[in-house]
Amino acid sequence: MEKIKRFMECYIPTEMCNFRCHYCYVTQHRKFNNKFLKLNHSPEFIGKALSKERLGGTCMFNLCAGGETLLVEEIVDFIRVILEEGHYLMVVSNCSITDRIKQICEFPKKLLNHLFFKCSFHYLELKRLNMLERFVQNINLIRNSGASLTIEVTPSDELEPYIDEIKDFALKNFGALPHITVGREETDDIPPLTKRPFNEYIEIWSQFNSELFDFKSKIFGKKVNEFCYAGDWSVYLNVETGELKQCYEGLVIDNIYEDINRPINFLPIGHLCRYPHCYNGHAFLAFGNVPEMETPPYSAERDRECSDGSHWITEDMRNFMKTKLKDSNTELSDEEKETVMKINREKIIQEKK
Repeated sequence: MEKIKRFMECYIPTEMCNFRCHYCYVTQHRKFNNKFLKLNHSPEFIGKALSKERLGGTCMFNLCAGGETLLVEEIVDFIRVILEEGHYLMVVSNCSITDRIKQICEFPKKLLNHLFFKCSFHYLELKRLNMLERFVQNINLIRNSGASLTIEVTPSDELEPYIDEIKDFALKNFGALPHITVGREETDDIPPLTKRPFNEYIEIWSQFNSELFDFKSKIFGKKVNEFCYAGDWSVYLNVETGELKQCYEGLVIDNIYEDINRPINFLPIGHLCRYPHCYNGHAFLAFGNVPEMETPPYSAERDRECSDGSHWITEDMRNFMKTKLKDSNTELSDEEKETVMKINREKIIQEKK
């Protein structure tokens, strides 16, 4: 069984989207634009820069744009080359761009077996745009292709009156309830996006029995003080520029496009996380960036068993998602951790000059 070597959080910097969800960070900051992004390098070049040999093994990629991911021009070719390298890949999408989904679902079965769609179920927008039926059709298209998926709702105060409606719709059309994430305000302390006390918010949305929501709620607002291997076991990549960071607000540690024939420089963030809590801990912590922390397998946060006994996630993908980063990486000694922290502090001083 293959084990995850690194978790690659890949960002495509475009805010173009066909939806206007009230809880989206792009909406909060009025960052929408109508510009199609064309990547600076060919998908083939990017694939070579992210080869299994260069990354040290089989990785899990998470691909997300600032707006709708499937609106990026070369996205279909990019997804294919990463899968052809032998990696596993997750695509964040509102699942409304049917033509792109059809193109992807025509990939060979061996590639689709490594592909996972994170289908954002923006119920109010789908309803406003009269696109609920299209969303269901595209979900069925993905499932019938042999790829994996999850269906996820961002809970908000405005959505509360529709909870029963959403549950009925999901059970009828998806065979299971959607998973629930936790909405965030995009401010420095990233509080939950609700006017309710957090305990009330949790009580309301816990009725979906989502392990994703349970874990995100548990770690929300809790600072990670343990040594974190983000920057080595996981990284944050700007797909357009090639800039590689330890995490969202971590140090820049390399550029993968400058010389694709040399090894990549990795550097764990250690104890220097700049966030009040792990920004996307449901992935970074669940895959095991902090190895001593007990976390659910990532598969448990994403899969559902449907009423007919089928699963949203294929067996091969589930097995890969159950593996932890410590299974294929070596933890540092206390002395090595001290050396890493010294390098980080020196880099931060240089960064501020």
